Order: sequence, then structure tokens, then C-alpha cells
Amino acid sequence: VQLQASGGGSVQAGGSLRLSCAASGLTFSTWRMGWYRQAPGQEREFVASIRASSSRTDYADSVKDRFTISRDNTKNTVSLQMNSLKPEDTALYYCVGLYDRAPKYWGQGTLVTVSS
Repeated sequence: VQLQASGGGSVQAGGSLRLSCAASGLTFSTWRMGWYRQAPGQEREFVASIRASSSRTDYADSVKDRFTISRDNTKNTVSLQMNSLKPEDTALYYCVGLYDRAPKYWGQGTLVTVSS
């Protein structure tokens, strides 16, 4: 299984970024997908997830109403639109494949840096 994340970068507070993840090696349309992040010196934490059918999404309270997760089962991709970014959103963001709501597969991470 490969999860290739892209779209990270540097942005000023209040700006936006869109992360994308291309998945291969799994039956993508049957997997819950998500994003986790790890800030410097912190534990990895859940950001958002989306069910296989795209009918339900879940978000960490810290990103609710600012981030939107979506997927395209025809292209085997999952995306994270991040708006109103804050310096505390600075982290390495990982695309994950979830099983029983827990990460089973991890991508390599893409760095998001938000300056004040």
C-alpha cells in the first residue's frame, strides 16, 4: 500500500492550503481514509476522516469549520482543504488508511508551516 501526500508548504496565518493524497495497493473505495498530523515535540493527532461512502466525515475540534476532507473514489484520492490556517496548525500531515477507526496505513507526510 502506498499513500502519496502532496500540497504542503508555507503560508501566513489566515491563508489556505489544500493537501492531496494518492492511494494505491488497496481497494480504495472500501476504506475509511483520514489525515493525522504531528507538530514539533508533540504526539501524532487525529485531524479528519471520511467514510468509504463519503457520507460521513469527522473532524478534530481544533479544525472543525476550518478544514474540509473529501475523496474521489474514481481517482483514488483523498484531499484536505485547510482554510483560516493558524500557527498552531504547523505540523507534518499524514494521509492514513483507517481500519476500525484506527490508522493501519501511513503515508510519508507533507509539511505545513503557518507563520504569524
